[in-house]
Amino acid sequence: MAEAIPAVKSKAAKKRRVDPEIGVAISWKTIKSQKQLIFMSVPLVLYVILFNYAPIWGWSMAFQQYRPALPFKDQKWVGFDQFKFLFQDDAFLGVLRNTLAMSFINLVLGFVTAILLALLLNEIKVRIFKRAVQTISYLPHFLSWIIAAGIVSTSLSINDGIVNVLLMKLHLINDPIMWLSQGKYFWGIVGASNVWKEVGWNTIIYLAAITSIDPSLYEAAAIDGASRYQKMRFVTLPGIKATFVILLIMNIGHILDAGFELQYLLGNGLVIDWSQTIDIFVLKYGISMGNYSLATAAGIFKTIVSIGLILIANSIAKRLGEERLI
Repeated sequence: MAEAIPAVKSKAAKKRRVDPEIGVAISWKTIKSQKQLIFMSVPLVLYVILFNYAPIWGWSMAFQQYRPALPFKDQKWVGFDQFKFLFQDDAFLGVLRNTLAMSFINLVLGFVTAILLALLLNEIKVRIFKRAVQTISYLPHFLSWIIAAGIVSTSLSINDGIVNVLLMKLHLINDPIMWLSQGKYFWGIVGASNVWKEVGWNTIIYLAAITSIDPSLYEAAAIDGASRYQKMRFVTLPGIKATFVILLIMNIGHILDAGFELQYLLGNGLVIDWSQTIDIFVLKYGISMGNYSLATAAGIFKTIVSIGLILIANSIAKRLGEERLI
């Protein structure tokens, strides 16, 4: 009997084997059946190739002493000199510090506030009020950063800014504070501004994940005597964990994307040591100073680090048995 079992397994395995020619035929049959979807995807594929992959040839400037007036074959190749200069430049190291700090603040505040707001909205039973709060919270997402930066700047004005007025009315401060003139406040202002603008929009995906949780789990928790807080902790949060992990992996890949518009619009000479990010550094050296090679080297560094962080985060999630991106 024991000898018969392997024989049966081997016969079943042979049946599962697919002839390569049959496999190719099935593949072509699948392609033909989905040809409309393939044709629809062609413009998107061409867009990605044209705007995401074709410009990669420009990375060669990072290994040259690039001069715009010279043809490509006459450019002077300098190897990794631009990268060496980059990491020996105190200005770039300061920019890297600012970028990492603001990215970390945005990452933590973004996730915490979005999940918290989604949990609170999920507990609201009055549908009209729930929709009103959700609509009001994600409307700032549709404002451009120019308008948003103007609102932030006006709110933090030293004369009649609502923040100073409110703090003085509450007797928390005695004199108005020049928020945008002191570097120690800048990172917090950026983090708070990002939360105000994006928290409602970031909440939408968590609300969608919450709706996919089996209602019977809440009923079972209620039968066991769980409170609303316990339902959130032991049912809702585990139910959205997979969504949280995927979004976390994706956001870790953008850890060097601290932003450009808000820092550029709110920054000034008094807080320049706190406000400049890698994107502003690239603009400054690449456009203002014409050092395209150094700006390209900084861009390559940012891309490589982002890809590496995504792979590391994905690998850690895989080892922990969580959902992963790749």
